[in-house]
Amino acid sequence: MLTNQQIAEIRKELQECKNPLFFFHDDADGLASFLLLYKYIREGHGIIIKTTPNIDKKFLRKVEEYNPDKIFILDIALVQQEFIDSVKTKIIWIDHHTPIKRYGNIKYFNPRIQNIKDNIPVSFICYQVVKQNMWIAMIGCIGDWYWPYFAPNFKKEYPDLLPVQINKPEDALFETKLGKLIKILEFSLKGKTLEAIKCVKIFTRIKSPYEIIDQKTPAGKYIVKRANKIEQEYQSLLKKALKTKPINSMLLFSYLHGKISFTKDLSNELIHRFPDKLIIVARERKDEMKISIRSTKLIIPPILKKALKEVEGFGGGHEYACGANIKKKDFKKFIETFKKLI
Repeated sequence: MLTNQQIAEIRKELQECKNPLFFFHDDADGLASFLLLYKYIREGHGIIIKTTPNIDKKFLRKVEEYNPDKIFILDIALVQQEFIDSVKTKIIWIDHHTPIKRYGNIKYFNPRIQNIKDNIPVSFICYQVVKQNMWIAMIGCIGDWYWPYFAPNFKKEYPDLLPVQINKPEDALFETKLGKLIKILEFSLKGKTLEAIKCVKIFTRIKSPYEIIDQKTPAGKYIVKRANKIEQEYQSLLKKALKTKPINSMLLFSYLHGKISFTKDLSNELIHRFPDKLIIVARERKDEMKISIRSTKLIIPPILKKALKEVEGFGGGHEYACGANIKKKDFKKFIETFKKLI
C-alpha cells in the first residue's frame, strides 16, 4: 500500500494542474480511476487505451493535441522510455502491475514496489487521494476482484446494490446489482473507439449509480442500451464456453475474433463458475492468439514465463490473472507446454 506521504504527493500534483491529460485502461479499474481524479478537479481530458496497455511514441500526438500541463497514466502496465523522453510535461504514473524502472520527468507510484504481493487496484489508490465518489471506487475495486476497506460503508449507503451477506469480490461481481453495474460499464467501453469515448464523456456527467442501474436519466438509458447490445454477443459466446468440457484441471475455450474481445470477461466468469479449474480463453485474430488465463490456486506468472520461452509471444499480469499474446502457429505448443508445467 502507498504511504500517506505518497497519497498526499499525488493529491498535490492533481491540485496543482489546470489542464491534465489522463491515459487510462479500458476496464472498470482504469475508468473508475480516471473518473475519480477527473471529478475531483473537473478539468482535463481522458484518453482511453483500448489496445495493448502500453504507452509508446504513437501517443505523442495526443500530447501535442491537448498540450497538457501534466500527464496522469492510470492502470497501464507499460510506459516506454522513448515516450517519457519525448514529453516535456511531468508524468504521474499510478499502476499496480509488475514494477518496472523508468527515468526522467516522471513520478511512478506502485504499491508493489514495497511489496510485490500488494496488488491494490489503481481505483483504490485514487479513492485514497480524492476521498469522494465511493460508488465509483467500488466499481473499480470489485471490477478488479479486490475487496476494499470501505465496502461496509458502501453496503450501508447502497444496501440494494451490495447486500450485507456478500463478502467476496467474485460474489459481488456475479451475484449483485453492483456486479450488473460493473458489467454495464465494461461492456459500454467495448467496440468502436468513438462510441467508447462518447460513453466516457457521459460517465463524467453521471452523479449517481441509479442513473445507470435504474435508467433514471437519458445518460443512464444510453449507457444501458449500448451495453445491452454488446452483452447479446457476449452471452452467445458464454453459452458456447459453458458447453466446453474441461480436460483434467484445465478448461480451454477459443473463438474467432469478431469485432469485440471478450477474453477477459469470459475468463472471469468461467473461473467464478469453475473455481477448481485453470481457465484459458483464447481469441483468434489474424495470425495471433490473444489469451486470458485465470486460476484460484496456481500462481500463474512463473508458469506463463516458462511457457512463453517455447513460443513467439509475450505476456504477464497478476498472481491469479494473466494475459498473453502469441502467434497462432505456436498456440498448440503453448497449451501443451502449459499442461506439462502445471
